[in-house]
Amino acid sequence: MMANMLITAREGRLWARFGWRDAAIFVAFFAALLAFMHTLQLMTSALDPPAFSIRLSPSALPAYAWRSVVRMFLAYGISLAFALTMGRIAAYNRRAEQVLIPTLDILQSIPVLGFVSVTVTGFMTLFPGSVLGLECVSIVAIFSSMAWNIAFSFYQSLKTIPRELHEAAVNFRLTPSQRFIKLEVPFAMTGLVWNSMVSFGSGWFFLAASEAITVLNHNYQLPGLGSYMAEAVHQKDIAAIVWAIAAIVAVVVLVDQLFWRPVVAWAQKYRIEGRDDDQPTSVILDILRNSQLQAWFTDRVLAPTGGWIQRIIGRMEAREARRPGHSRFFSLLRWIIAIPLVIIGASLVLRGVSLAVFSWTLPMIGHTAWLGLLTLLRVTAVVILATIIWVPIGVRIGFSPKLAKIAQPLVQIGAAFPANVIFPLITFAFVATGVPLSWGSILLLMVGTQWYVLFNVIAGALQVPADLREAAQVFGLRGWNRWRRLVLPAIFPSWVTGALTAAGGAWNASIVAEVAVWGDTTLTAPGLGALI
Repeated sequence: MMANMLITAREGRLWARFGWRDAAIFVAFFAALLAFMHTLQLMTSALDPPAFSIRLSPSALPAYAWRSVVRMFLAYGISLAFALTMGRIAAYNRRAEQVLIPTLDILQSIPVLGFVSVTVTGFMTLFPGSVLGLECVSIVAIFSSMAWNIAFSFYQSLKTIPRELHEAAVNFRLTPSQRFIKLEVPFAMTGLVWNSMVSFGSGWFFLAASEAITVLNHNYQLPGLGSYMAEAVHQKDIAAIVWAIAAIVAVVVLVDQLFWRPVVAWAQKYRIEGRDDDQPTSVILDILRNSQLQAWFTDRVLAPTGGWIQRIIGRMEAREARRPGHSRFFSLLRWIIAIPLVIIGASLVLRGVSLAVFSWTLPMIGHTAWLGLLTLLRVTAVVILATIIWVPIGVRIGFSPKLAKIAQPLVQIGAAFPANVIFPLITFAFVATGVPLSWGSILLLMVGTQWYVLFNVIAGALQVPADLREAAQVFGLRGWNRWRRLVLPAIFPSWVTGALTAAGGAWNASIVAEVAVWGDTTLTAPGLGALI
């Protein structure tokens, strides 16, 4: 009774301090919730082909922008869950690692249109006569442009956790779920946040390909910014293209300020090294932290729910630990999760082999191999150029708190901006100047995939302990010696992740970089992307 009276009195004092921050959060939350519910209703409506015509009026852009943002965040949520699961399985199970890492590397190189062609029939059969089938295809396509980079980042972070932290987890007798929550995710947080931002930007990059779907010779353009941009380019409507670019820039800036910047500022508490004077700030995060409504929601909803879930997981883990065959159970669970990935990759390989055996001739195989070599050379050039340009800049940003405060927002916006929206303008410049796309496609690939290297290098530089940098200064390391003995060894694992995902992203982007369209003018660069 006394406890209830104390809780009631504390809540009374809390609501007495209810202010403008709480009112703003309340209104924003319910406005977003109502808009999201309305969007879900539209996403589950009947399939009506006339409803898929894209209006190029600027008044349609706000609704299109919201539809695209909803698809992006749904795909990102699925990608994050997938990355945390696959990354952990690959990091702690040697046999699964031997299968998952090559499979993920292959899947990240498959163009988005490949996933669309594989999934469209299944989803259309699962949701007949409903827009939901096409929406699922679009979300899966966006997921295929986000998930791999985040998974590789989490896997790389888990493989580089210091041994003393593992020993501390053992000494404190942390269960697998407690280790995941208290050690693995916090240690990987910096890389997860930065790679999430660049993966989200990659989703914008492939938005047009994800929102335009062909089923049984019927072309469906889901309402969104990507389909608006594609229609404007098709009609050579310069004004509509400018409106689309302006809308995309506005959405990117809003998402950055309302979501990514607060996340970056919040994630600083998980850094191993850091000082109070070099922390990024966010007005949105400050409002949330000073909100009484947020404090009440955390105390009365999130904390009890999280404790309840943790108790259930703890009982399950304790029950499995008492069983002699618990290791077999977890091994079986890993393979159940990994098998769909293997099936997808194997089906694509077998389909290609069957085409080669039954349909292709020897000259066709040789020609395809030649096109693959040309695309490989462009991908290699992109990785080398991105390394030369962005490794010094990324290290400088990661090592300099003052520069990081200025550069982080600019880098976030630059990475989130879908570079392919300016492809029509670059294509127009190629047409006007006579630059062949064989060389110009390297620029197009570079524009879209360079951020993987930069973001991973920044994340790696942020993880370098301050005492190591101070020791380098004490020993007088300068110039190349400093890079050879401190910088390169420290950031090398992060660079490997960035180069790997940049190469996969470049292969993926070849379908939009080796064929550039401006109205009725089409430029083609010989390569696998153009062939596809």
